[in-house]
Amino acid sequence: EAQLVESGGGLVQAGGSLRLSCAASGFALDDYAVAWFRRVPGKEREGVSCIGPPDETMYYADFAKGRFTISTDNAESILYLQMDKLQPEDTATYYCALSSVMYPDKWYSAFEDHGIWGQGTQVTVSS
Repeated sequence: EAQLVESGGGLVQAGGSLRLSCAASGFALDDYAVAWFRRVPGKEREGVSCIGPPDETMYYADFAKGRFTISTDNAESILYLQMDKLQPEDTATYYCALSSVMYPDKWYSAFEDHGIWGQGTQVTVSS
């Protein structure tokens, strides 16, 4: 069964780092746009970062620029999110997603409309 499974979440102090992984079994990542989203309790899910075909353009939310780095290992079908300089406001459940459709001017909407989602991994940043 094709599925997305996130890992790497946990508890970290402010200023620390985590690397999230998303194992995309049954998927060839280079056939999809790939992304990370997050949800804080009581708030809407928001896009964090995306790699979009066909030229693998990378998109980052403003809060992620300069701190988070998205990458893929297409041979292993794994999506990563390196998160540095974490702050308490980064506390959230983080989700990976794939989409066969991409909207370059509004990448997060492509995943909301067409996304395949993982179950999420919790990231908690203490002050």
